[in-house]
Amino acid sequence: MIKVKNLKKNFGKNEVLKDVSFHVDSTEVLALIGFSGCGKSTALRIIAGLDGYNAGDIELSTSNVGMSFQYSALFDSLSVRDNIAFPFEVGEDLKPMALEQINTKVDETLKLVGLPHVGPQFPSELSGGMRKRVSFARAIVNKPEIMLYDEPTAGLDPMASTVVEDLIVKLQHEMKAASIVVTHQASTIRRTAQRVIMLYEGYIVWEGTPDELFDPGNPNPYAGQFRDGALEGPMKLRV
Repeated sequence: MIKVKNLKKNFGKNEVLKDVSFHVDSTEVLALIGFSGCGKSTALRIIAGLDGYNAGDIELSTSNVGMSFQYSALFDSLSVRDNIAFPFEVGEDLKPMALEQINTKVDETLKLVGLPHVGPQFPSELSGGMRKRVSFARAIVNKPEIMLYDEPTAGLDPMASTVVEDLIVKLQHEMKAASIVVTHQASTIRRTAQRVIMLYEGYIVWEGTPDELFDPGNPNPYAGQFRDGALEGPMKLRV
């Protein structure tokens, strides 16, 4: 469903992605991890078609791609209902839909994310976890075959994080999309992903399963440093 080959991305003289290749199969959830600034979100935006790149190839089996942004990226001036309906009204590839059809799809999607009654409210009236779920609703209203999550539990308390992680699992069961989750959170990796890729200094430095990542016997120094939250190791934090 997703194939990334020898991807390179520069911001001026800064090489963020130097030579990155991976794939995500249909129905699989891949966790993309690494230090802040290592290029995880950049790779996600490139796959979504939001950013360009300098070299390499991106192959997607479908153009039906949904993305949930780190800070929800909801329109504060629009109600929850209008935020979710927004793709139907401005999407270049979507045929105009009757208002009744749009409302039905919005209602169905709000129920799916567990927020059936918040349609008339505005994002500022919702908690952080609820805004995340509304962001998910907008991303999945077109039933995407590829789903991209950028730091879905960032800034949430443990209970809200668990709700969001449960929702990712539920949506995966419902949509069976090829999905990528960019995250730092151990619980999100363990509970949502089947496979993990770690980026550092523009390269993939480790790949395996969540169980292998958190196995104390894992000999990979990058995986070990991430698992232990250690300051000492091959990954050096830039400050």
